[in-house]
Amino acid sequence: MGAAQLMVLFLAVAAAAATAAGAGARPSEVAVGALFTFDSTIGRAARLAIELAVDDVNADRTVLAGTKMNLISGDTNCSGFLGTVEALQLMEKNVVAVIGPQSSGIGHVISHVVNELHVPLLSFAATDPTLAASEYPYFLRTTISDYFQMHAVASIVDYYQWKQVTAIFVDDDYGRGGVSALGDALAEKRARISYKAAIPPNSDTDAINDVLVRVNMMESRIMVVHVNPDTGLNIFSVANKLHMMASGYVWIVTDWLAAVLDSSGSRDLKDMSDIQGLIILRPYIPESDTKKKFISKWSDVARNKSITSGLNSYGFYAYDSVWVVARAIDHFLSSGQQINFSKDPRLRDSNGSSLHLSTLNIFDGGELMLQQLLLTNFTGLTGPVQFDSDRNLIRPSYEILNVGSSGSRLIGYWSNYSGLSVDDPEILYQKPPNTSTSAQRLHDVVWPGDSTATPKGWVFPNNGQPLRVGVPNKASFKQLVSAGTGPDNVSGYCIDVFNAAIKLLPYPVPCQFIIIGDGKKNPKNGDIVNMVVANSLDAAVGDFAIVPNKSKIAEFTQPFIESGLVIVAPVKQASSSAWAFLKPFTLEMWCVTGALFIFVGVVVWVLEHRTNEEFRGSPRQQVLTIFWFSFSTMFFSHRENTVSALGRFVLIIWLFVVLIINSSYTASLTSILTVQQLATGITGIDSLISSALPIGYQSGKFTKNYLIQEFNIPESRLVALNTMQEYADALNRGPKGGGVAAIVDEIPYVEIFLSYYCNFRIVGQEFTKEGWGFAFQRDSPLAEDLSTAILQLSESGQLQRIHDEWFARSSCSSDDSDVGATRLGLGSFWGLFLMCALICVFALVVFFIRICWQYSQYSKSQAADEPVVADAAAIAAAAAAVERQRRPKRLGSFKDLIQFVDKKEEEVRRTMKRRSSDKDNQAA
Repeated sequence: MGAAQLMVLFLAVAAAAATAAGAGARPSEVAVGALFTFDSTIGRAARLAIELAVDDVNADRTVLAGTKMNLISGDTNCSGFLGTVEALQLMEKNVVAVIGPQSSGIGHVISHVVNELHVPLLSFAATDPTLAASEYPYFLRTTISDYFQMHAVASIVDYYQWKQVTAIFVDDDYGRGGVSALGDALAEKRARISYKAAIPPNSDTDAINDVLVRVNMMESRIMVVHVNPDTGLNIFSVANKLHMMASGYVWIVTDWLAAVLDSSGSRDLKDMSDIQGLIILRPYIPESDTKKKFISKWSDVARNKSITSGLNSYGFYAYDSVWVVARAIDHFLSSGQQINFSKDPRLRDSNGSSLHLSTLNIFDGGELMLQQLLLTNFTGLTGPVQFDSDRNLIRPSYEILNVGSSGSRLIGYWSNYSGLSVDDPEILYQKPPNTSTSAQRLHDVVWPGDSTATPKGWVFPNNGQPLRVGVPNKASFKQLVSAGTGPDNVSGYCIDVFNAAIKLLPYPVPCQFIIIGDGKKNPKNGDIVNMVVANSLDAAVGDFAIVPNKSKIAEFTQPFIESGLVIVAPVKQASSSAWAFLKPFTLEMWCVTGALFIFVGVVVWVLEHRTNEEFRGSPRQQVLTIFWFSFSTMFFSHRENTVSALGRFVLIIWLFVVLIINSSYTASLTSILTVQQLATGITGIDSLISSALPIGYQSGKFTKNYLIQEFNIPESRLVALNTMQEYADALNRGPKGGGVAAIVDEIPYVEIFLSYYCNFRIVGQEFTKEGWGFAFQRDSPLAEDLSTAILQLSESGQLQRIHDEWFARSSCSSDDSDVGATRLGLGSFWGLFLMCALICVFALVVFFIRICWQYSQYSKSQAADEPVVADAAAIAAAAAAVERQRRPKRLGSFKDLIQFVDKKEEEVRRTMKRRSSDKDNQAA
């Protein structure tokens, strides 16, 4: 071949190569960076996992076909500064993606670099939730965020019904971000972090000891430990020396400890005894053949390389991270994109600078590469690898382990899908989600101290500070609570109940009573409760009513006394008179009752006159019988017997009516002659609201707001009162004298007030149902224990004995049944009277129908009584009579009817029987 031909062939090959390159030919290799701390618990597992992943990618012809992945690793050495330097050095080598770092703090720093250079950063161990896509768009987390881990911790806390936890964390971005997420997760469960114990990074045992001593002084015994895996075990060795691994303590540890235990391999941890009873979280990685093969391969390679550290969950996530990058690069290149870098004009070296910033290039395809990464969807060692809209891995879940003397054992799972469960999350994903309380379940736990009983989670704080208890110094009602007396400078019913309940607690609670108020004017109870909420006080003891608006911001104990609102009004003794016996009934009632007596007497006379000899005689005698019979039934002393069915029926109904009238009259007359009358006419809450009279209330109590908000009573009608003397003076003056018509207050105050002033009474019924309790800060465990103690006091009878001791003074009767007796009117009896009248009318109608029928029969039989004659005239007369009988006959006159009614029924029956017999004889 000649030189010319060779030249032509060379040009043709060069043109073909140029054409292929222009069409998007794959590069021979692509650089990918890796940043992590080589010599660390996570780094040792991740380093070998990443190397094996790169080898597997390069050996797989279906991924990056013809292109080799070139891994460039950098050791951050647990330093933010060195991590930044290593990141800049990687960027000089034009990497298209960086796997790492493992530290959240370094992740925050490096994310600013990759954001500027458009290089995606995939971290397999930076779990800080604040590494968010909104601030760091090129940061992508390929492990589970601590956001989900802290929700798992909160679910465990809620499952055992604990309300407060102590957070022990490393004081860096990783620790602070995790604790912040824990606080939010606990708040959703109505729990909280009561104390945050920050441990500086790389602290020695002395620094850790100081922190744990302060932790041990707090009341919470639920410890959530969120620190770095390389130094975290020191915490438990120090805690063991401080006897904080004993019974009653709870230690919940995030996934860092699981990584330490997994990395220990077959080696026995020398401090395994320090962590017995702990609850540990570990990312859930489903079992698969791929996972088993990788573990076997990893172990073989580690053995060959004399790697003593074992494989942990972060190694699996690091392996999958390499495959995420490889698949994204493959799709990026398959779409015809080229890997190009360009200079950033804003990066230039200053005079004399040796940083070589000008060597840092922007990855032109960084945005497209990031989109390919977000579209990842495959099944890796850790299960489905796919990102949701918030760039978190889907299906976050954890194993929950309990450390025992022989190692850790599985007690359940947590998943974002169904919460706590003893079933494998892979099984739950096949069912509808169920996060209800009843569905949450864990196996039994062996707690520190080899205890199987669930710890209550708190003790009284051992910090040398007594419980700050606020006590109102009231101007009156010293029986309830008063200052200046007693061994603690306070005394009263409420104080004795509180002290008795404190003595029943299984732990000592030193108290310091703080007097609030000057004793001249009642302090506002609401302000004292607000002091508890604001942490100026630990508790409030006194006459604190448990009302809705305060129970929302403070925690109240079980009520130790009922305290509903009642109305107190002045009463006066009723004046007696010679005509007092007429007062039980109104005039209308007397008139109707008398008329009904006469009416019933007449009805009974009509029904009995024809059959009963006792109701017959001369007209004068019969009139007297009517009046005597009717009015004698008032005393059930009537002598006349009723013989007719209708008469007996009417009499039975009437005697029932008389019984009711007599009973009502007797009761009303008794009350009128003995009871007291209300001076203002107030009989209950309804009449009080409808009136325009002034109302008194106790200053400092909730009564004022309640009357305004619930009953819309104008504030101008309400008068604040402080002492019992002011109560009495205001009621005695009355509305006309500048006082009040009634006072609305709680029952305990009213009982004390009425024991000194007997010319006042409770009117109406109790119209609210409250109780008094002791106020504590929200979710305070001491409130729950004191509630149990109050119930024990009630069951043993001691609570009643304390009540009797302070309320022993004999009080005036407060029964409102003897106040304000009223006269009985027709409105109370019209139904009874109407029933009686209708029955009487019904009996009369039945009687007269029967009379008319008898009279008709009697008239028809009258012709049969005529004598028989034999002559023609008699025969003719008889014929005429027969003819008249064939025509319709008219009944006799009204006079004949009256005469018939007056006849005895027995006589009428004999006459009709005789006539019927005579008629039969004539026919014969």
